Amino acid sequence: MTTTELHAFYERLVRELRSLGVLCGVTSGLACVHFGVAETTKDCDLLCHGGHFGLLLRVLSETMLDGQSCRYRGHLSPPLDDKWHRGGWTSHFQWGEGPEAVTLDVFGRALRGSTRWEHELAGLYVSPHVVSEMKRTDRDKDWPFITALGEHLLEAGDPRGWLHLFEAGIIRRLLKAGPPPPEIIARRPALRMAMDGDPQLDGALMVERQFWARLDHLRIALYRRALRPYNLAVIRAGIPDHAGLHEAHEARLACARACLARTPLQDYGVERLVSEARAEAVRFFRPEVAAWLPDAAANFNYLDP
Repeated sequence: MTTTELHAFYERLVRELRSLGVLCGVTSGLACVHFGVAETTKDCDLLCHGGHFGLLLRVLSETMLDGQSCRYRGHLSPPLDDKWHRGGWTSHFQWGEGPEAVTLDVFGRALRGSTRWEHELAGLYVSPHVVSEMKRTDRDKDWPFITALGEHLLEAGDPRGWLHLFEAGIIRRLLKAGPPPPEIIARRPALRMAMDGDPQLDGALMVERQFWARLDHLRIALYRRALRPYNLAVIRAGIPDHAGLHEAHEARLACARACLARTPLQDYGVERLVSEARAEAVRFFRPEVAAWLPDAAANFNYLDP
């Protein structure tokens, strides 16, 4: 299957879901391709309202690709159930096997999202703002796309693009056309440095990026620890490879009810996690650089009680 055929498959899937009333939108790498800031990707990340997971599971169970049915990927994927997605979990599916497998990751919540993604749809996709926030990961490959999406937003007249620029030269160039709105500057102290011509802007952006990367790294570690008993339970359940998606789902759901924590991050404490990420981000710099870092509290609004 070519990249073009693969993207068409994902878009057909979203159109079918939308026709059934499912509130959903494509995010991450495929959205970057759609917005013209990436050339290609093999994967698809889908945001879907938790109240529509039942319909999504039904469509996935009925969707064949090259004679292959959809199934959960590996032993680690949590079940597609809003009780767990409300706590920041995601579910993972695939068609086929090995490196040629076609994959779909489903998010009930936009990780690191500061706005409701349901209000940020752009056709079959979510907005560049949502994609930018979700891409603030500990993976180096994601960061050039964030800045490119920030420029895309500004070109479209959305001032939130200023929140996603992580290259000092680009910020300085764009400032020549005018400053960011005050409310945007308040959310991101490094922009004030840029406006003041502070030569430490490059360092501030480096620390800020490190902060987001450490925040994601620490979050992942929490969820990996919480997955261990669930992983063993799924293995012991011996779900057969030929099991239908609904049968496999019910088996995973039973394992999750028995031993998968629903809210690992809330249990650990968001403020505690942010504080640890800030400390790690500035440990090789002067203590005062912590003042350059943004308040990340709004980026955990996706964690519903």
